[in-house]
Order: sequence, then C-alpha cells, then structure tokens
Amino acid sequence: MKKSIMVRMLLFLVFVTGISLNAFAQKDKIEGLWYNAEKTAKINIYKGTDGKYWGKIVWLKEPEKNGKPKVDENNPKSEHKNDPLLNLAILRHFEKDGDNLYNDGEIYDPKNGKTYSCKITHKGETLSVRGFVGVSLIGRTTVWERAK
Repeated sequence: MKKSIMVRMLLFLVFVTGISLNAFAQKDKIEGLWYNAEKTAKINIYKGTDGKYWGKIVWLKEPEKNGKPKVDENNPKSEHKNDPLLNLAILRHFEKDGDNLYNDGEIYDPKNGKTYSCKITHKGETLSVRGFVGVSLIGRTTVWERAK
C-alpha cells in the first residue's frame, strides 16, 4: 500500500513539474495580438501544432453587418462564404528565418477573397507584412502594430 502511494506521489510531482515548465515556455516575439494597418481588426499570432506560425482574427472593430456577425462573403469557395470572420485564420504556415524574418507563409485577404504569398519582418512593436504574387518585388507591404 505504501509503495502505491509513493508511486502516485511521484507521478503527481512529474505531472506538476511538466505543467510548470510548459507555463514558463518562452514565446516567440511575433506571438501575441497585433492590429492590422487600419486598426479594424486584431490578429492573434501563435505557433501551431505543426511548429509554424499562424494568425487568426480575434477582434473586429465592426463585428456585425446588418445586425449579424460578419462572414467571409468574398471567399471564392462557396462552402466558406458563411464562415464567420472571427477566428478565421488569415496567416498560415510561416517559418522563422533568422531573428526577425518569417517566410514561406501566406496571407488571406477577406476583403477580396484572395490568398497571397507572404513574408513578415518583426521590427520591435511593429510587423512589416508583405503580401505578393510570385516574387516579393511585386506586392504590397502593410505595417501592423502590437495591440496592448
């Protein structure tokens, strides 16, 4: 009986230690809440289970249209036109490349329903988000600010 109690206590201590270490795991500087350039949305950037960085819309300045939650009405896929904009993943598959660069991702623009190749450069309290087609020379850059 005493041996089983000791084993349980040991397992409990291992479990608590694992949770504590996980709670103190360092987040990457790109992770967290960011305002888009127009400050009409907040995007939460996080590291996904695939080890890549993702971003989803978690706040909208105007979350409703005609009294109903805004949806992805411009999505080219008809089965997604009624998906809510809140919690929509607009940044996908970014890989960290050095200290401040995140490459090989894509950004989805719900305003026009198009997806672009994208790279993100971290610059302190701002992100330089460049969406492009083909090569990054042909594209557009917006600046996002960290939300407080």
